[in-house]
Order: sequence, then structure tokens, then C-alpha cells
Amino acid sequence: MSTTQPTTMLEAVSADEATGRPIPDAATRETIGYAPIHTVDDLDAAIATARSVQPGWAALGHADRSRILNAIADEIEANAEELAVLLSREQGKPLDGPNARFEVGACAAWIRNAADTPVEPEVVFEDGSARAELHFEPLGVVGAIGPWNWPMMISVWQIAPSLRMGNTVVVKPSEYTPLSVLALVEVFNRYLPPGVLTVISGDREVGAAIAAHPGLDKIMFTGSTATGRRIVESSAHNLARLTLELGGNDAGIVLPGTDVAAIADNLFWGCFINSGQTCASLKRLYVHESVYDDVVDTLAGMARSMPMGRGLDAGNVLGPLQNEKQFDIVRRLVDDARGRGARVVAGGEPAPELGPLFYRATVVADIEDGAPLVDEEQFGPVIPVVKYSDIEDAIARANASEQGLGASVWSSDPDEAVAVARRIQAGTVWINQHGALNPNIPFGGTKASGYGHEFGIHGLKAVSAPKVISR
Repeated sequence: MSTTQPTTMLEAVSADEATGRPIPDAATRETIGYAPIHTVDDLDAAIATARSVQPGWAALGHADRSRILNAIADEIEANAEELAVLLSREQGKPLDGPNARFEVGACAAWIRNAADTPVEPEVVFEDGSARAELHFEPLGVVGAIGPWNWPMMISVWQIAPSLRMGNTVVVKPSEYTPLSVLALVEVFNRYLPPGVLTVISGDREVGAAIAAHPGLDKIMFTGSTATGRRIVESSAHNLARLTLELGGNDAGIVLPGTDVAAIADNLFWGCFINSGQTCASLKRLYVHESVYDDVVDTLAGMARSMPMGRGLDAGNVLGPLQNEKQFDIVRRLVDDARGRGARVVAGGEPAPELGPLFYRATVVADIEDGAPLVDEEQFGPVIPVVKYSDIEDAIARANASEQGLGASVWSSDPDEAVAVARRIQAGTVWINQHGALNPNIPFGGTKASGYGHEFGIHGLKAVSAPKVISR
């Protein structure tokens, strides 16, 4: 199949100016394209089509579906730079660093993992006279609702395993970042039969309709805890299965005796990847008093020196806040912390010379639990650093949040780090890193950070219907 296109990818997916909704460049706020305005009627039609073609897609079998998915991964790699440029402009993350090019590369990697992970029946009982096997069948139609922070990559987390297991998919991107997901789906659909994957670019009314739609067998959602709760309520009417990856106010604990220089890079990017706009980034850091000043000074020095600016400009590794609402949240939380007497060691203010929604990488010290900057998920380029003297107190503080997506322990003693990690209430606890994901390792939250797992065999089983065959 030819990859030659008569227009740029942005032109191919952008709606007409007269009928579409303008989408701004995250850095400059200039309009870069127009998102189609789909309605609930469009959603109904997409789900009906998806249901009608699903049996044929399932009948292809694992081998053919895997072959198609690997071809899609090849196509993404062949168009990687154009996809990354569009993503950088719409979402704001720079091309360089662990950002736009990284995200597009991750899309291909996760697609290949979904395509190539073996799915075999499991023998759950056998005694010589009887045998029971657990098989994994398609569910039907999956509704996927994605976020604006990693719009392409997280959409792939939802789409690729669902397709591999024989489901069809209707995906709704965030209203903030629809163009990048429209482009991603356009690449998928160069290889998929019509109707197997459809993107609906709609507003919150469309999102609410997905949650309650009787034509869906599974709903996958990445976003806020508040919205996740509403999806749970709405899905009660059709009993759709759910995978919810919700908010995370991830804690990190730095233990005494830690070599701060050895962990500095991982610690910084654990906090500031995608300018802090990551569900599983480090949001509050508890540091033992013996290394507290060293950690604060190290993070502050790195925050001041990391290049920030427009994503298309080479060398930048930090970008803007993606939207005005999030910019206002970050500014409010930092201003509140300053008003409480916290010490702003680096940043602490907008960077208007870079663009309307840039906020300097910020390190806040001498702050305690109870301050909104610590207790709330800031989702921006800010890290509050809290001093502790007793490890029991640090563990209790880390566990005090209603959320439990990820956490991390930092130490030069691996055994001590693991002992602390086992006591932290989170779906994933990293040692001397934070937010590092692997397509083979299951990922999901606890408490109010959602339920269900993605990635690898666990993710494939989560988008399938278990069937026991006994004989």
C-alpha cells in the first residue's frame, strides 16, 4: 500500500474553517487547523457501523490482525516526523527530549507489543478425567476516551489491544488535542477495513453519551478522577466493562544516605516530563532531612537550566501548559504556596516572553501537607519538596492521598528501597525512577486512581471476554 498522500496530514484531517472548531498552537495560540464537530448522532452511527463489521474483523483471527497491526506500526514510523510536528504544535511538547518524537515512537512500540504478545488458552483444571480451559474472546465494540497530555500514545494503549483481540473501536479524543488523534487514526485506517476504527471529535456531551451508550461493550478512559466517577455511574445502565486510568498525585520518597547526584536526572524527569503534564509523574516529593538541601538545590539548578520554549525549535525540552485552564491551576497553586510562606527556589512565575501559557519550571521548598500544592494534583512544571525526619511519617504522608496511581522510592540501598516500596499504596512503585513504562509490564492504579490494567498480556485480557470451556 502506498504511503504517498496528496496533502499534508494536517490538511487531510482538518475540517473546513466554516464548519470546524479552531484548534490553537499550544505555544503561540495561533490557529493551526479545525476539528470536525461530531454529534451524538454521529456517535450512534459510528457505533452501529462498528457493531456490524465487528464479526468480520474478529473472524480474521489473531495472525491476520497482528499482521495488520505491525503494518500500521511500520506506517507510523514512516510518517513519524510529520506526526510529531503536528503533536508538538497541538499539545505543546517539544520535538526533542522525552517528548513528541518519543511519543510517536512509543505508539509504534506499543502497537507491536499488542500485535506480538501471544494469547493462548489457559488450562485452569485437569485431573485426567476432566479438563477446563480459559479462552479469551472479543468483547464487541470498545469506546475509548483519551486525554490531552499524551493524546497519541494513550489512544494507542486503548486502540491497539482492542483491535488485536478482535474488537472494533470508536475513539473520542480530548477537545484540546483532536487533530493529532485524527491523524493517528487516519494512519491506522490506511490498513483497517472500513468501520473497524472510527474517531469522533466531539464535546463533553458526546463523551457522556459514550459512557452510557447501550451499543458499547467496553469503555476505556484516561483522565480525571471526577470524570471517571461519572463514567462509572453512567455505565451502570449498560454494564459495560471498564478500564479507568484516573488522576494521580504521585509521591516520591528520598531515603537518607541517597547519592543525590546519581539520581538527579531520573528525579528531574520523573517530576518534569511533558512539563509535569503526566498522570504518573512525580507530584510531591518527601526528602529526608539529611539530604534535603542537596535535593532542593540540585532540582532547582536543573529547573533553571533546562531549555524551555516552542516545541518546533531545536534544543527545547520543556514546553507550555497545554491550555488556559491548566495554566490557571498551576499559577493558583504556586501563588497559594508562596502566600503560605513556602520558599520558591526556582521558577514560580509565568514566562510571557516565550508565549502566553509558558510557566517556568518551579521548585517549591519548605512546604507541608495541607497546602493545596501538595494535596492536589498540580499537573504542571512544579514540584513541592517536603522535609521529613522519620520514615514512618513519610510513608504515612505518601499514603494519605485518595489517589494511588504511581509512587517512587529513591535510595542507594536497593533492599531498603524495596522494603519501603512494599508499604506504599500505589499501582506501581518505581525504584530510583518514576513514570518509566514498559509495554510488557502491567500498568494501572489503586484507590481513586481507577481500576483495570493495561499493557502486555494483562492489557489484552482486559479487552476480551473470558470463556471457560470444560470437557
